[in-house]
Amino acid sequence: MTIGTLMAPGVLHRVIHGTHTPEKWQQDLITVRPAMLQHYRRHKVRHADYPAIIPHKGSRVRGSLVTGLNEQDLRRLDIFEGSMYKRDVVKVQVLKDVALDQAAPEDEEKEPDVADEVEAHTYVWLEDVEETLDPNEWDFAAFKRDKMRAWMGIEEDNSVEVDEGFADVDAAASAWDEADLREEGAERNGTTKKRHDPMGGRGTNGHITRQLEDETLR
Repeated sequence: MTIGTLMAPGVLHRVIHGTHTPEKWQQDLITVRPAMLQHYRRHKVRHADYPAIIPHKGSRVRGSLVTGLNEQDLRRLDIFEGSMYKRDVVKVQVLKDVALDQAAPEDEEKEPDVADEVEAHTYVWLEDVEETLDPNEWDFAAFKRDKMRAWMGIEEDNSVEVDEGFADVDAAASAWDEADLREEGAERNGTTKKRHDPMGGRGTNGHITRQLEDETLR
């Protein structure tokens, strides 16, 4: 199975293997290559850490092409992406002589050096665009600097530099989950609003992560 994704490799491994540092034999099961998706645009989801892509003629989005995924991997990715996205079949361009972390501005006039064009699955945003997406481009560099550690499930890693004001999103997600029942009861009584989770339940203690853990135990 082939997926075109905006997901960083460390997050991808966490989703399909349960850890951001899988065994070598697990890493060898998949191949990740830099790719470009034409006629789509990427935006930041409002009040969230993650991006979304939508069709947009003339735009293009840099991402990764992942091959070697099995049906179970795909199911786990469907769970992780959630109901706000749909999995569509698209054509992506595999880039030649480009590193995975090498910048490739989408507004660059020069066409990318393409090695091949292949069919793949990708996740496209389903919600109302004007209400849910920021008009600005999602800043991957800021995500990598400030949020990547939490999304990879790393609680303590001195090798990862983060800003002084970085919040432990996973700890917050845990607090939100523990308070869910109490808050839901209060919400029904009109006394409070449900807490907002910028990871959408995808943190270490989030409800989507628990679904993935349940999948592993089956």
